[in-house]
Amino acid sequence: MKIAIMESIITDGGHEVDFDRILTEELTGLGHQPYFYVPEQFTFKFDYQVPVRYLPGASRSYQGVRGLRKLAVSAVKEINRQRWFRATYTAANQGEFDAVIVPTSTYRYLRALKFNPLKNSPVPVIFILHGINPEEAPSFYREAKQLTGNANIKMVVLTLDKEGQDADFSNIYYRKPPVFTPRDLDYQPALKKDGVLRLGFFGQYRREKNLEGFLKTFLTCKFTQAVELAVQGATVHPDDASDFERLIQKYQDHKNISFLHKGLIGREWQEAIAGVDALIMPYDAERYRYHWSAMLFTAIGYFKPVVVSSVINPEILAQYDLGVAFASGTEGGLKTALETFVNTYSSKVDICENALITANADFSPKKFVSELVGLIR
Repeated sequence: MKIAIMESIITDGGHEVDFDRILTEELTGLGHQPYFYVPEQFTFKFDYQVPVRYLPGASRSYQGVRGLRKLAVSAVKEINRQRWFRATYTAANQGEFDAVIVPTSTYRYLRALKFNPLKNSPVPVIFILHGINPEEAPSFYREAKQLTGNANIKMVVLTLDKEGQDADFSNIYYRKPPVFTPRDLDYQPALKKDGVLRLGFFGQYRREKNLEGFLKTFLTCKFTQAVELAVQGATVHPDDASDFERLIQKYQDHKNISFLHKGLIGREWQEAIAGVDALIMPYDAERYRYHWSAMLFTAIGYFKPVVVSSVINPEILAQYDLGVAFASGTEGGLKTALETFVNTYSSKVDICENALITANADFSPKKFVSELVGLIR
């Protein structure tokens, strides 16, 4: 089948790029032909090696925009979204593809769809939502209900929360998210059995991730084996960038801590993740309870045990013994978790490895994309 991927998210990197890679490479591996349908002037951060079609209307970013200017950008985005949807509807009627996947959606996409001919698409249109928090849920279900009569409009919600799957909608499908795997490395996943244990704190830096609290706690821990910490952060907003630089200056003299203030993508990102033995995610923001954590699913895909806050997809550690969780918002809990993880690592390494094998099978990218294809046929 020919499958259009309608992407409009502007990013300097991050997991949106790797998620699109899962779609393109796994669709190709299953014998399908993916195409990108993107706004005019859209710049790719990775060459997916698939054909590209351009839609009228440029994509806009909120980066660095505040106040009334943000409202103006929002209005332009809504206008252009209507243009993208109309152009996609025309292409569908001309037989250019057999289905459309919108890889990163919100209820706003569905709200826009109500006023657009694409709601009557002759081919399936699959909107992927990467989680629904309680504040968004009423808006999402309201828009989904109004589209129940449009047979080819389907919503896929990536979630681990069984309690959030009770709404009886024929057009909503709940699916497990896929793991991110190293696709450019000759990588043989195996947990370290001995030697210096290298911990990693990676991803987009935001102050809500409480890196400073983590660093303070890390330096007070009593470890029974040698430990190093690698901290990498990509920053989008100037305030976050200056705050991250402040932390680097403050803590860079500690010989067992290294910093990298840089966005990583492709092979460079994969090598950085592969170069540590475990990943630490002490984030406190409640939204991580409802939106699947791309970093956690990176850790699983790279066979890395974890230390995580209790708000980060708690269903994972409840089912898979691949690390240690601690109560969100408690620095004492974080210290205990770090010491427990490191000081019992050698005795639990085989248990973690088996849990990671099981989790990788359950959240396989091929399985995820095969399920999407099943909604098209």
